[in-house]
Amino acid sequence: MKRLRQLMVGVVTAVTLLTGGLSTGAVTPTVTAHAATTSTTSSTVNLKAKAGIAVDAQTGQILYEKNGDQTLPVASMSKLLSIYLVLQAVHAGKLKWDQKITISKPIAKVAENTDLSNVPLRAGHSYTVKSLYQASLIYSANGAIEALGSAVAGSPHAFVTQMKAQAKKLGMTNVKIYNACGLTNKQVGALGYSNVAGKAENEWSAADQAKLAVALLNKYPEVLQTTKIAKMWFEKGTKDATKMENWNWMLKGLTASYTKLHVDGLKTGTSDAAGANFTGTAHNNGNRIITVVLHAAHKSETDPSRFQQTQKMMSYVYNNFKTVTYHAGQAVTGAKTVTTHDAKEKTAKTALADDVKLWLRNDQVASNITAKPQLKASLTKDHALEAPVTKNQQIGTANLSLKGDQLGFLGNTKTVKVPLKVTQSVEKANVFVRMWRWVVALF
Repeated sequence: MKRLRQLMVGVVTAVTLLTGGLSTGAVTPTVTAHAATTSTTSSTVNLKAKAGIAVDAQTGQILYEKNGDQTLPVASMSKLLSIYLVLQAVHAGKLKWDQKITISKPIAKVAENTDLSNVPLRAGHSYTVKSLYQASLIYSANGAIEALGSAVAGSPHAFVTQMKAQAKKLGMTNVKIYNACGLTNKQVGALGYSNVAGKAENEWSAADQAKLAVALLNKYPEVLQTTKIAKMWFEKGTKDATKMENWNWMLKGLTASYTKLHVDGLKTGTSDAAGANFTGTAHNNGNRIITVVLHAAHKSETDPSRFQQTQKMMSYVYNNFKTVTYHAGQAVTGAKTVTTHDAKEKTAKTALADDVKLWLRNDQVASNITAKPQLKASLTKDHALEAPVTKNQQIGTANLSLKGDQLGFLGNTKTVKVPLKVTQSVEKANVFVRMWRWVVALF
């Protein structure tokens, strides 16, 4: 019996070694349902705002949209684009958090305007990049973000040029940008443009704002460590000390917080032309979404409409959708194999090289998700994968789509691209096999 047991262990070990261990070709994805975030699970939103959108924070999959491509004033939500460039400069070593920035007279004049959201900045005095960054995100301080923009680019107008270039890189379209903060051209005074109307202000669409927010969270997720702060002091213990309360009232402990929605960002925006705007983000069961509300009601300074409309969208998504996660190493219907060229085998098995998450309505099933392989041109001949290719080498992408989906993904596409790899070595066939195949093909 002991010998038999040893023999069985040896056989199992040998099989495991020969097959490379556990299979990586599992095709069953992980499905996650979400606990209801409201007592009633409405299947509609009835958004009371000019435009709005809800998307997955990683892939940009659109889960709800109303006038998503309509260009509208965005007011202080502009600061997220400015913050993107500030974080880019910090990561590149061009700015340091403890670096002091000296305030110019034109920027001090903007900061002194108590009718606007500001912290006190005095001309000739210096403040750290960190404190100005926090004031910009938490208190929407206009002078603070203008000071940061000038530090990044050298001048306010040079920073606007960088903002426009970055917006283009992010795929934002039909943008109008006049300053770093989102005020009107007249309100920024000497920081503005003499050849532009005083009422001109930054404009783009809800979809473009969502693209910006997705890019920001994916590249610089640390921004959430600041946007989630409900209250903080600016320059505490100094003459400029100011108690800042976040304008995002959906944060825990503030007036529009909602216990079933874990909101930790991002940015409000308000102006006469824009009404009340809000770019929000929440996470539930590890699934993060981003919402944008443009031009909600703003009847008074205490009007919570933008947050009520945000809650509608967030609750709609979490109540009516589930997530399906494919993990790296799993195969997806439609992209389980690819045709090969001049290889020993005529096809090669493939699998995803990265994790990917898609949202399905509760009445949909995972089999609604299909994929189409798109091979790298450098590895392709006659529309097939050219041998040789090493095991686990990335060969292109699996373009995943959802059957019957009308909304698609940000960027006007119906697919999300996920790196695709081969799960086996693709060896080149010998010359005799290749010649025989060539002869057979003639007939």
